[in-house]
Amino acid sequence: MKAAIIVEQQGRRGIAVADIPEPVPGPGEVRVRVRAGALNRADLALNPNHRQTAAAQAVPVAGMEFAGEIEALGPHVRRWQVGDRVMGMSAGAFAEACLCDARLLLPAPEGVPFTEAATLPVALQTMHDAIVTNGRLAAGETVLVHGAASGVGMAGIQIAKLMGAGRVIGSSRSDARLAALRAFGMDDGIELSGDWVGGLERLAGAAGIPLAIDMVAGTTVNGLMRAAAVRGRIVNVGRLAGMHGEFDFDLHAKKRIDYIGVTFRTRSTEEIETLIARMNEDLWEHVDAGRIRVPVDRVFTLDDVVAAFAYMRSNAHLGKVVLQI
Repeated sequence: MKAAIIVEQQGRRGIAVADIPEPVPGPGEVRVRVRAGALNRADLALNPNHRQTAAAQAVPVAGMEFAGEIEALGPHVRRWQVGDRVMGMSAGAFAEACLCDARLLLPAPEGVPFTEAATLPVALQTMHDAIVTNGRLAAGETVLVHGAASGVGMAGIQIAKLMGAGRVIGSSRSDARLAALRAFGMDDGIELSGDWVGGLERLAGAAGIPLAIDMVAGTTVNGLMRAAAVRGRIVNVGRLAGMHGEFDFDLHAKKRIDYIGVTFRTRSTEEIETLIARMNEDLWEHVDAGRIRVPVDRVFTLDDVVAAFAYMRSNAHLGKVVLQI
């Protein structure tokens, strides 16, 4: 089968299309005929072991988010049938077929093209976990989605509103992107330039922001804490501005802020299964009804995967970059 594999090129990791053997599902696994895969920021690191719970790959294949049809069942799989339309997260998604633990699959919504279904699993699971489980959103609270123009950020705006947020503020590096986010339910926006912290504090008012979903981190953390409410929660999902930055411990203590980090890399399969069940309970009726959508910015073919990665790195997209396979 054809796959986008991770290769060593002059001492650096790169990506190339190659023919590799088709994987065979083991106990509890299914093989999915992948029709589309969605790129995520984590894919740019070209780390085949980004998912700790991923099945071992004989050849390191890129990608972690997919949609397609089940074509083979491993032993002990009961819930799913060959031919079922599914979507999910698993290592090796950017190939004509991939393996996935059957417990971690989601049904692909009826009538939704695979190129759109592939944009949903990471966004739904990540943002429900960040906003509801770790963020402990209470009805009527203001939510800031810091770095809201990614596909995951856009889903966060919608999920916050559906789960009872009174007001959703988004931040982005351009006014044009902020204008586009209003169509997804954003109430107010902050451009990340100049005195963005002062602008955010004015929007938040004296009470401050009770819940911030941080996709940016880096040098922006202290600014977020300045705008946060006393006993506010900041949930760190992404690190677009860098993995390191100054941290004002006194401000953190004075406001008694909960600064919470989340990732899938250190969760067991059982933990992710529980996360999916909670997300389904709260959001699946909205997914089925089309009330949560992640826009597709551009579709590439699998043969053009190198160009797709380059486009993702350029940060020119609004929404998701998708591979049609």
